[in-house]
Amino acid sequence: MVALFPYLTITLLKSGIGESVIEDLDVILGKKFENSKDLSGGQWQKIALARAFFSDAPILILDEPTAAIDAKTEFQLFQKFLNLTQGKTVFYITHRLSSVKQADKILVLRDGEVHGFGTHEYLMERNPYYREMYEMQSSLYFNDTNF
Repeated sequence: MVALFPYLTITLLKSGIGESVIEDLDVILGKKFENSKDLSGGQWQKIALARAFFSDAPILILDEPTAAIDAKTEFQLFQKFLNLTQGKTVFYITHRLSSVKQADKILVLRDGEVHGFGTHEYLMERNPYYREMYEMQSSLYFNDTNF
């Protein structure tokens, strides 16, 4: 049945998220229907991302798009992200600051108010709040201290 959806299949494979999502694209998804297939949270996110990449929309709004995706898939996705979104404006909403380093501009919100705007380098240099949040998150990867 994959041949029925050539563009979606190509997008799934180009994004690197299709191989593990589902074997047959011609299936009813969700747990509410008889003979349907339910997916994990990460698999649902992979489907949503593939649909976004498949879209011709010039603007994408991605709200925590990798929150339920495993680290390996997230890494692979970011390797291809710039190519898959070329020519599009992407609003990437996240708490994972490591994923915004490649952004053209970053808007920092704190308590619902704008608390900074600029590139990663600019914010690291001139925004104590952003720098503190980034260093706090990145220290978890480089610090051998136990909790």
